[in-house]
Amino acid sequence: MASATLDRLLAALLVTQLATGLLTLRSGVSATAPLFWVHGLLGGALLIASGEKLRRSVGPAVRRRRWGKLALGALLTLLVAAALAGGFAWVAGGRILSIGPWTILTLHVWAALALVPVVLAHLVPRRWRLLRPRSGATRALGPRLSRRKLIGIGAVAVLGSVAWGAANILDRVQGGARRFTGSRWLPDGGIPPPTTFYGEGAPQLDVAEWRLGITGRVNRRMSLDLVALAALGIVEQEAVLDCTSGWVLRTGWRGTPLRAVLDAAGAEPDATHVTVRSVTGWSVHLERHELDDALLATHVAGTLLPMANGAPCRLVAPERRGLDWIKWVAFIEVG
Repeated sequence: MASATLDRLLAALLVTQLATGLLTLRSGVSATAPLFWVHGLLGGALLIASGEKLRRSVGPAVRRRRWGKLALGALLTLLVAAALAGGFAWVAGGRILSIGPWTILTLHVWAALALVPVVLAHLVPRRWRLLRPRSGATRALGPRLSRRKLIGIGAVAVLGSVAWGAANILDRVQGGARRFTGSRWLPDGGIPPPTTFYGEGAPQLDVAEWRLGITGRVNRRMSLDLVALAALGIVEQEAVLDCTSGWVLRTGWRGTPLRAVLDAAGAEPDATHVTVRSVTGWSVHLERHELDDALLATHVAGTLLPMANGAPCRLVAPERRGLDWIKWVAFIEVG
């Protein structure tokens, strides 16, 4: 495979990996399972292509003393290696792997997000030409997708699939159990681990002073304390919380259905979505078809919701990943 073809392949794999990875953060229903398979297979292909790029480029760059390119390339390589190592270690580990308070999967996501500005810095100066077609005169010299290119790309795809498959086999040999999202199952019925996306702690809240505000396209704006919220109705509901840090838990939740709050406020019938917002600024937009199963939970696993898990009120959104199960809910806006 020619160097230009390898560079194009790497650029395409990086961009596609980042795009599919971002999509997986909020994909929580089984219909999105193929997205996770594609992400894993592309990860295997990126592993093989990155290794080949290193083999070809490091020696010549050192000999030509291209220290600036080497420095940027080293940073890019480090982040790609961290993201790939984290992803493959998580898949093959057979259990939840952590470094301090963070899981390996969380570090995998952080490394991938840190890649975005570095990839742009690497591509912007001159390398966008790799994604542009060659001139007509150059194309006339031969077909762009030659047999040699196809064989090279096919070899990367096959070896990448083998690497991804081997990691999954190793996980099964060790007795690992993962959901289609890659998250590992915790025992049913427990209290969720107190994790947040950036590792930030729980905000300082006075539960006695807490109020839930309902605004937007409603007939009656409302401000509810816990007693008034409970007066709208209490239900018990079992739901699966699938956290982006890599664990998944099926447990019981108790609270007030979101639909009951919307009905009490007189939400307009043609409203298209509802925004649920935390005191910390995190928010999620729920579509109309998601409202009937959504719960404003005040209890979990038969006990009062702990502060680190979102007390006094947390959103339960069964078709969403944990990133969208907003903690410390304070505002609901109908749009």
